[in-house]
Amino acid sequence: MRVVVKIGTSTLAHPTGLLNIRRVEELCRVLSDLKNSGHEVILVSSGAIGMGVGKLSLKERPSDIPTKQAAAAVGQCELMYTYDRLFQKYHHTVAQILLTGSDFKNDDRYHNFQNTLRRLLELDVLPIINENDTIATEEIKVGDNDTLSAMVAVSVAADRLILLSDIDGLYTADPHKSPEAKLIHRVDALTDEIMALAGGAGSSLGTGGMKTKLHAAELCYEAECEMVILNGAAPELLYDLFDGKAVGTRFFAKGEQA
Repeated sequence: MRVVVKIGTSTLAHPTGLLNIRRVEELCRVLSDLKNSGHEVILVSSGAIGMGVGKLSLKERPSDIPTKQAAAAVGQCELMYTYDRLFQKYHHTVAQILLTGSDFKNDDRYHNFQNTLRRLLELDVLPIINENDTIATEEIKVGDNDTLSAMVAVSVAADRLILLSDIDGLYTADPHKSPEAKLIHRVDALTDEIMALAGGAGSSLGTGGMKTKLHAAELCYEAECEMVILNGAAPELLYDLFDGKAVGTRFFAKGEQA
């Protein structure tokens, strides 16, 4: 199975913006194990700006573009250094790919990206992808890594996209506000009722929310790629998912038979 796994800033980092070391170490261990079992794994990782905020000791996520880009430049170095060190423990080589929205719109660059990514998988490399926040502007950026990960999954004909978030999955209502909210384990079709469950943005460190996740589900659905939302606070849930257990919210692909 070819799998794209996306992890968000709020899952990677503490509220301070500094890396949640224990969680990232566990994530790398589980992904390495899944890769050892024969799956092709592509990681889409947020966190560059968030980690840059922490490393630069900024009090909050910057709102101006130059400071965001500076934080991304600082944070991306630490992010990739951490992944390289942790995956190397399990004898896996990683590669970094930084993209912007224009890379998907320009035919030559898009095909070059596809060819590079496929070749990396053939070479048994674990690609790690992020938006190129150091140069991205409003005109060329994708904007959030939920959407970016879906675009990547579609580009390489992935079998499954897994969004690791700070929530267990899609609920019937906002679980932070409604004690009666229930987790939806299975979505067979993206109905108006399902799409209406989208909330606002995510944490102060990140840019995502349920709205971007449901948009990612739309992209995957049409491309016949299954999508799953899991709580990234417990990376071991990935084992349960691949064992067929009912965890998170599973969005079945168009025409997929459960």
